[in-house]
Amino acid sequence: MGFFSKHIEKQIESYQHELIETHYQEVDNMYRQIRGWRHDYRNHIQTMKAYAASGDLDAIRNYLDLLDEDLTTVDAVIKTGNPMTDAILNSKISLAKSKGIEVIADAHIPVRLKSSEIELCCIIGNLFDNAIEASVKLPEDKRLIRVYMDMKNTQLYISFTNFTAGKKLQKDGGLFHTTKGDGHGFGLVRIDAIVERLEGYISRNSEDGAFTTEILLPQM
Repeated sequence: MGFFSKHIEKQIESYQHELIETHYQEVDNMYRQIRGWRHDYRNHIQTMKAYAASGDLDAIRNYLDLLDEDLTTVDAVIKTGNPMTDAILNSKISLAKSKGIEVIADAHIPVRLKSSEIELCCIIGNLFDNAIEASVKLPEDKRLIRVYMDMKNTQLYISFTNFTAGKKLQKDGGLFHTTKGDGHGFGLVRIDAIVERLEGYISRNSEDGAFTTEILLPQM
């Protein structure tokens, strides 16, 4: 391996560690939010006890209606069947929503994965980050990311679609041009390297104002 190749490998490895650290920070933020909900739950119990002690049934009913609405929001998390995938998807969905991006996600992983959680973390994290980056450039009513994950026979199918600024992206050596810095490029290289190592398949397509990445990962 030449000097240039070794330099690229070191940069990719450095970027991978940085990416994983960022993802774990996002997961930690999500768990902090869950701990906050637990704290609020205790306060809710105390409030309803006070209403019950005074015999105020109307107040209890109204309070329960408010909690029911809040619980609907809390329960709107993605549950794929794989804990790390759940953590990454939900943290990224939370990040996207904070930027005014609608996310439509349908994800199911009913089997034990052949790929490691770190590899899946890198793939999903990069795909989401790229989709978020493209979406924030659009008017808020045009921001939308679609995520689909499920088994197709013995392969895990992953699809990410986001709207772009309306101009078809151009490929260069099999990859689409990017306006981000080196980290973004290494993220794409990392995805391709993981898919290749697992003998999977990846396709990127830019059509009709939307950019779609599809990945198949063998699980048998």
